[in-house]
Amino acid sequence: MKNGEIFSMAGLYDTWITPGGEKLSTCTVITTEPNRLMEPIHNRMPVILRPADEALWLEREPSSHTHGNHPSHLQSLKELLRPYPAEEMQAVPVSTIVNSVKNDTEDCIRSITGS
Repeated sequence: MKNGEIFSMAGLYDTWITPGGEKLSTCTVITTEPNRLMEPIHNRMPVILRPADEALWLEREPSSHTHGNHPSHLQSLKELLRPYPAEEMQAVPVSTIVNSVKNDTEDCIRSITGS
């Protein structure tokens, strides 16, 4: 984000039992088409949630006083699956050390252009 704030991405998480009886936890990041900032970089981008939308995304069961019936809750969720406004984001080149999960330091997000 241009303002340097952290942000949330839409995703799904589940823990289930495999046919072999093993407990397995899985997760995925939900993606959408890229905005104009991301388009030159990749053909998709994560769905980034505004702070005001995080509770809606995380709500397991819609309550009648906040979302009405179930179909409207699903529609509200679908409306979150859009590109985040490019003008609120920035892109900076970073080192290739970001490509390994073994690297978990600030160097992963530090601009290599010095800006």
